[in-house]
Amino acid sequence: MVLFPNAKINIGLYITAKRPDGFHELATCFFHVPWTDILEISPASDTFEFSTSGLPIAGDINHNLCFKAFQAINQDFNVAPVHIHLHKIIPMGAGLGGGSADAAFTLMGLRDFYELPLSNEQLVPYAQKLGSDCAFFLFQQAQLGQGKGDELTPIQRSLKGYQVVMIYPNFGISTQEAYSQVKPAPAPHDLAESILQPIEQWKDLISNDFEKSLFPKYPILAEIKEELYQKGAVYAAMSGSGSTIFGLFKKEVDLVYHWADFQYFQGIFP
Repeated sequence: MVLFPNAKINIGLYITAKRPDGFHELATCFFHVPWTDILEISPASDTFEFSTSGLPIAGDINHNLCFKAFQAINQDFNVAPVHIHLHKIIPMGAGLGGGSADAAFTLMGLRDFYELPLSNEQLVPYAQKLGSDCAFFLFQQAQLGQGKGDELTPIQRSLKGYQVVMIYPNFGISTQEAYSQVKPAPAPHDLAESILQPIEQWKDLISNDFEKSLFPKYPILAEIKEELYQKGAVYAAMSGSGSTIFGLFKKEVDLVYHWADFQYFQGIFP
């Protein structure tokens, strides 16, 4: 079984309060983008196996979200061991949710592999334990994220036909680093209402709170965002807690030559 876990971008991200549990209250809108990893699930002989290729993945297997997804399913259903191979393409620490996507697709893949009686909605509690944005990847539609980002509401907004250009500047930003400089404040606009306005108005209505603290520390991010606007983007921003900067374009462009030193992706929203 071969699956293609996809990345996401955040349109807007407001950090509105600090929660008693140490997390933050936020408001954001998640959109799927067609930048994918490759995940293969196959039978294993005696014990669970996990292997990787592509971008190097640091850390012990016990901390890998694909392994944790298998553990969660195995705890409830006592399933036979499998071999999971992850070919990593989506950069890490990039604000693209690649690890969460891998975990969510592992849950769905294991459900299908073992023919378990679980709907995607029934997989949500498993996903929520793995990561705040993990549950989003169980659904095809754009979602408004609230709470820690795991309280999801479908939103009737499509980016079909728009081209997205994504620039990863060859360094990641950890979630801990991003949140260390955050000063929670009320959102300047209601995101659910703003996201339904014409995209040409998003530049004046929708922002990412992480840009306030991370752009001064990493000026290249602000430079990329401004260059995307100069190249014709109707909206540009940092995704999640960084460090990827994306731009939305009405017409197809090819700007890979302009950022030849960075990791570059472009694609059309289906």
